[in-house]
Amino acid sequence: MAASSRAQVLDLYRAMLRESKHFSAYNYRSYAIRRIRDAFRENKNVKDPVQIQALMNKAKRDLGIIRRQVHIGQMYSTDKLVIENQEKPRA
Repeated sequence: MAASSRAQVLDLYRAMLRESKHFSAYNYRSYAIRRIRDAFRENKNVKDPVQIQALMNKAKRDLGIIRRQVHIGQMYSTDKLVIENQEKPRA
């Protein structure tokens, strides 16, 4: 993979993770982050430039979907789950 292509993929990966962290619902947030990581790991060994471009186009569409869903989720927010209100144990 060319250096510029690698940088674009990493930028897209970071943008998707960053945007997914804005989901107000814990379950959506954790699922989206897990699914993004799994999908990028699954395709990390792809070498074909055409296939890389197709995967990047799909990821860009998915990023748009994530952004829309985050906005919709913020309009109809709910109370936090019990698991989200837990304090981290002190060491």
